[in-house]
Amino acid sequence: MRTHEALLRHFRDLRDGTYGHASSREDKERLFTETVALMDAVARQTLDEVNAELLLGTGQVEATGLTRSQDGGLMAVWSLTWPEQRRAGVEPVALVAHYGRGFHHPHLRGGTVGEWPLNVFNASDAADQLPTLRAIAAADVHNLVFQADYRLIPAVAEEAPPEGR
Repeated sequence: MRTHEALLRHFRDLRDGTYGHASSREDKERLFTETVALMDAVARQTLDEVNAELLLGTGQVEATGLTRSQDGGLMAVWSLTWPEQRRAGVEPVALVAHYGRGFHHPHLRGGTVGEWPLNVFNASDAADQLPTLRAIAAADVHNLVFQADYRLIPAVAEEAPPEGR
């Protein structure tokens, strides 16, 4: 898969009015239900890694499963809590898959993501940042499309949409 294939699929969905191949809200919700099931193991692995490496196994991973959000959409939350976090009264680490009522298609978010630490002191440290930089760049591109629309991305705007759209 190309590095940015997921973003291109996302922007094609915007262009085509679909999520995957689903076009009705009902079909999109059914597909999102399957997506949440597929994401469960990956989200748990991510939080288990944080727990093992950073929290020395003191944390607890929990998942809500698929639930209705306050706006009538769907969401699933995987969270990681630990004693120090609870004592400090701060939110847990969270991975959130959500399909808001007014959304065209689902999204992922974190609980507090906004800043990322940068501690690079040699070429190996810099190379290790590639997945993080890719995630940050993809998030920025997504947010710019959210502010404008998919036509901001030539790779999608220049493609012919599927017949019937």
